[in-house]
Amino acid sequence: MNQTHSLFANAEDENLERAQPLAARMRPQRLDEFTGQQHVLGEGKLLRRMIDAGRLGSIIFSGPPGTGKTTLAHLLAIETGSELRTLSAVSSGVKDVREILAWATDTIASGGPRPLLFIDEIHRFSKSQQDALLPDVENGVVSLIGATTSNPYFAVNGALLSRSQLFQLEALKPEDIEHLIRRALKDRDRGLGQSAITVDESAIDYLASASEGDARRALSALEVAVLSCQPGSIGVTREVAVEALGSRMGGYDGSGDDHYDLASALIKSMRGSDVDASLYWLARMLEGGEDIRFLCRRLVILASEDVGNADPQALVIAVAAMQACEFIGLPECQLTLSQTVAYLALAPKSNAATAAIGAARKDVRENAIVPVPKHLRDSHYSGAAELGHGEGYQYSHAAQDGVAAQDYLGVDRSYYRPVDRGFESELRERIKKLEEQLRGD
Repeated sequence: MNQTHSLFANAEDENLERAQPLAARMRPQRLDEFTGQQHVLGEGKLLRRMIDAGRLGSIIFSGPPGTGKTTLAHLLAIETGSELRTLSAVSSGVKDVREILAWATDTIASGGPRPLLFIDEIHRFSKSQQDALLPDVENGVVSLIGATTSNPYFAVNGALLSRSQLFQLEALKPEDIEHLIRRALKDRDRGLGQSAITVDESAIDYLASASEGDARRALSALEVAVLSCQPGSIGVTREVAVEALGSRMGGYDGSGDDHYDLASALIKSMRGSDVDASLYWLARMLEGGEDIRFLCRRLVILASEDVGNADPQALVIAVAAMQACEFIGLPECQLTLSQTVAYLALAPKSNAATAAIGAARKDVRENAIVPVPKHLRDSHYSGAAELGHGEGYQYSHAAQDGVAAQDYLGVDRSYYRPVDRGFESELRERIKKLEEQLRGD
């Protein structure tokens, strides 16, 4: 009876394994099979030392999808001989967390090794859910392994983060992805080694480079490409691989790191006058579905912040682009955005206006307030003349060249310093002349 039960159990396990996608079947069984992330797993690195010592503590893995966060959690359990329990923050609540923590407490109390608790997408846990972990994490009842695709400094409770070692996993390199693809094609037990379908080198190269460092995405596309080919066909060509992979844009987090990192890259490229880089980052954001209004706001800000009066037309163009994009929408407004980004990237740059208002406001905050000179004060009310308001004011339009020689501030201050680029070079000369006229020289 037991033998029959064992045979059925083995058959069920085999059926379940065959049903798994290729990426799951090819998951490494030992740490030495793990590909990439040598910056945290290499000899002498902290995570490797923690594994060798058998003292993991609590760990947060952050990084893009498909970089091995889940796989690494399972391998840590194998390497340390610990029992692993897993939760998904998407489908689990405080009750689930407390049940596992109670089990972990019983395990420790009975003399067992400290268990590992793996929480996938830990950033999706609310603050109260993350707080529920703190006492047992701090007391060493459980070694927490959290995984997140978001920036942990924004998404994970600060108290929990301070009690954990943070490891940033990076997108896999094309050569790492290629290694995984070739391993899957050779493996006859878990991979595609028994398939008679041939895979061109060009297809392997494409999948390795176009999967955006996501091993799971590359292996999933490889499986689709192989299984969709009929026996006797020419096999998996580059064209088949392109179709199997689909859109090259993997994920785009419109409210997280992708949003802020790409916006930062776009702004800094325009500020740095690299038009091609600027257009690439614009294209990335458009392909990812970025909010057009957000893009327009950033362009209007940059026109004043980084171009300024070196090219006053920049602000006019940016505002016109904002209005045009609101009026016509996608897909046509991509043309307006491209035109505007190119113009702003190539425009002469000056942050003189930005620096000027910053300096003036700092002066107002930190120094004694400068009173308005009497001759500049409002004189359009009864009694103003008795106070001397407006007395001695010289009407500029009555003066030669429209500039009256008088003091408009009462103290010696200089905030706006035009650069020697673009139209601001003319403003520099104009300021010198105006200063002389205002002094009456």
